[in-house]
Amino acid sequence: MNVIVNVILAVQMLAALAMIGLILIQHGKGADMGAAFGSGSSGSLFGASGSANFLSRTTAVLAAVFFVSTLALAYFGNARPASSGSVLEAPAAAVPAGAPASEVPAAPAAPASGAAQIPTK
Repeated sequence: MNVIVNVILAVQMLAALAMIGLILIQHGKGADMGAAFGSGSSGSLFGASGSANFLSRTTAVLAAVFFVSTLALAYFGNARPASSGSVLEAPAAAVPAGAPASEVPAAPAAPASGAAQIPTK
């Protein structure tokens, strides 16, 4: 499952970078970098309005890919763990059932942090 998450993350990053590039190339308010590349001219490959429609549709498709990949990452991030046991039960399960008492680790008598040595009022 880790491979799937990595692939989805790569798709999301590529979609985000491509959207940033397409938005900067588009000719319009706040995105005038497109004028430097001639996107405002009518002699382009797609015509006067064709390039705007192509860039707008491509940006919309990339936005949809970005949102779907975000939802997929959220789904895989909130998936339940494969183990259903408790963390507290794990050390007890590591001791064999027929082990003698000398092999079973005993609980420490005093706290390791030294908190028991502080006098209380």
